[in-house]
This record gives sequence, C-alpha cells and structure tokens, in this order.
Amino acid sequence: MENLSTYFILFITYSFLGWVVEVINCSIVEKKVVNRGFLISPICPIYGCGAILITLVLTNYRDDWFVVFCMAVILCGLLEYFTSWIMEKLFHARWWDYSHNKFNINGRVCLETMIPFGILGLVIIYVLNPFFYNLLSYIPSNVSNIISLLLFIILIADMIISCNVISKVTSTVKNVAAQNKKDDTYEITAKAREILKTNWKGKRLLDAFPDLETIKEKVKKVANDAAEKAAEKVKKVASDTADKGKKAVEMSKKAIEKGKEVANKKIEINKKNR
Repeated sequence: MENLSTYFILFITYSFLGWVVEVINCSIVEKKVVNRGFLISPICPIYGCGAILITLVLTNYRDDWFVVFCMAVILCGLLEYFTSWIMEKLFHARWWDYSHNKFNINGRVCLETMIPFGILGLVIIYVLNPFFYNLLSYIPSNVSNIISLLLFIILIADMIISCNVISKVTSTVKNVAAQNKKDDTYEITAKAREILKTNWKGKRLLDAFPDLETIKEKVKKVANDAAEKAAEKVKKVASDTADKGKKAVEMSKKAIEKGKEVANKKIEINKKNR
C-alpha cells in the first residue's frame, strides 16, 4: 500500500505531464506557444486527479486491459464533466466547450476527448505507474514527505492567487450585468477580459483559454444558434410544402387535361356510332 506522499507526488507528476500535453496540443492548433492551464505553475490538476483516480480504482483490474480502457473512459469523462460544471458554478464562465463537436454532452465532454482517456488509462496502469513506483522507491520516506509538503504549500499558494484573479472577473461580470439594463452580454465579457488584461496572470489565462466566455454570453449564443436552426427548419418545411403544392397543382392540371382527352374521345366515338 502506497503512502499519501507517494500519491501526492504522483498527482503533481501527472499534472505536469498533462500540462505538457495541453501546451503541445494547443500550441499546434494556435500555431504559437500557449501556456495552457488555470494555475500559474506548469500543471493541469485535472490530469493529476484523473491519473490518481485511475490508479486507485483500476489497479485491481490490470489483468483485463479492456475493462481498464472502458472504465478509464467513464471515470475521466465523469471527472471532466463535473470539473467543468463546478468551475462554471464557481466562476460563472465556461473554460472549455465541446458544443460544436459530435457526440458531446452539454458541451462539457465529447467522444473525441473521451476515447484518448481510455488509452491514457492503459498507459498509466501498464507503463507509467510501474516506472514511477520503482523510481519513488529509491527516495527515503522522510525526504518524500518533505518534498510533498513543499509541493503542497506551493500548490495552495498558486490556487489562492489564481482564484483571487478569477474572483475579480466574477465580481466584474456581476457589476456590469447589474448596471447594464440592455443585458449586453458582449459588453460584460469585454469588461471581464479588460480586468484579466490588467495583470500578467490574467493575460496568461486569456492566452490559455482564448474562447473564455461568460455564462450569459454562452446562453445567448446557444439561444441564437437554436433560433437560427429553427428558422432554417421553418424555411425548409415551407420550401418543401411549396414544392409539394406545385407538384399537386401540376398533377391536377394533368388530371384535368387527361379527363378532357377521355371526354373528347368518348364524344368522337359516339359521333361515329351515330
């Protein structure tokens, strides 16, 4: 049984590796270096939480790789979904959004990101965990405890600073929303971005999350998208109805002409019989 300090060091290690993956992925997409992550430190805690969750729950299932894969997809999918929900409730902003991806659930998770979680679970259970456990076994327990304590203090300080910056954004959003009778969600978001730009931490957050939106802006976009889709459907139905109406008129005309032809033929036949 591993001790608490070992799990915490693993948490920080996987959080760092997750940050590396995010930076590489986002930098390729944005075509520039992006310092990804919510915190100042080069870590993404959601990856560390996911790795520890996989370690605690799935280690006993390592004899069946398929079970590990499927359960990793489910566990990490749930973790990402509820992390998105909690951060949205705390800061009134969406930090990532998969609404435009196929097979998404409320824009919080999608199949495209959940499948890699399964692969990641396999790598953690069969490759990384054995390697890190072996590496950490060479570190004396007292040294491991000191390292864990120092890392924990740094993490708490980082979280306090980061949450303080975001709390300013949240209060700004509320104040602007209260003063703005027209409910201009774009002005609210613009004000929030102005506050973020006033310090280096805020600027880094904007670079890390360029699609950051206030919830009101997100709701308005969703409503506009729904309205546009509804309008397109109405147009399509109207167009289809008009086409069907035209076809019905044409068929009626053809039927009338056919009836006239039949009537004329009958008249000619009657004349000949006389």
